[in-house]
Amino acid sequence: MNTPETRPNMDHWQERVDLAASFRWVERLNMHEGVANHFSLAVNEEGTQFLMNANQMHFARITASNLLFLDANDPDTMAKPGAPDPTAWGLHGSIHRLCPQARCVMHVHSIFATVLASLADSTLPPIDQNTATFFNRYVIDDGYGGLAFEDEGARCAAMLTDPKQKVMIMGNHGVLVIGSDPADTLNRLYYFERAAETYIRALQTGQKLRVLSDEIAEKTAQELEDYPSQAEALLREVKLILDGEGSSYAS
Repeated sequence: MNTPETRPNMDHWQERVDLAASFRWVERLNMHEGVANHFSLAVNEEGTQFLMNANQMHFARITASNLLFLDANDPDTMAKPGAPDPTAWGLHGSIHRLCPQARCVMHVHSIFATVLASLADSTLPPIDQNTATFFNRYVIDDGYGGLAFEDEGARCAAMLTDPKQKVMIMGNHGVLVIGSDPADTLNRLYYFERAAETYIRALQTGQKLRVLSDEIAEKTAQELEDYPSQAEALLREVKLILDGEGSSYAS
């Protein structure tokens, strides 16, 4: 791992390292989509300047130094050399332009979240602790309009106005998770996929579900929101594992 003395002379280095580690871990969990899907992280106060993965680069090869630095308000972005994937620009650029609270944005087509997004009813009922985490904390997009170019990205961004709702179940598409930083967002993405898997596997039994009351589900969700330092601990441990393996993510 690069030390402060040897790291490249680049702005936002720690943010780059944390985001790169998140890419590597999501690839490790097989929640990636080949050379598609994107994560982004705002690095200015307004939220309009952001880091994002380069066009058509596999998550397993992403490093701190090869992340793109983009400006959501730059109309010439797609005409420049090394431009991002146009759907990434459409979706992430729109969100960072229109939703300043979305500091970090992670979009994947992970298997169980996408299965959930493919159901006619994409509601995630609170049947255990993980599913209860997201009680009243997600929005379902049932207006899929094709690839996420700028119009589609702006439509999705308009659905993220409630600060309590930090997960978008993108009907017929996948899942989009927002957070305050890579640790917060990675933790939420990981547990949403776990929650979706629990629900889908429960449905496969064909048995009646044991659904928590709204009162207990909300209590559980609030307790987990207030649980100390879990997100930070997850990303810290991810980086320690990657460092121990000699990963290049922090280069």
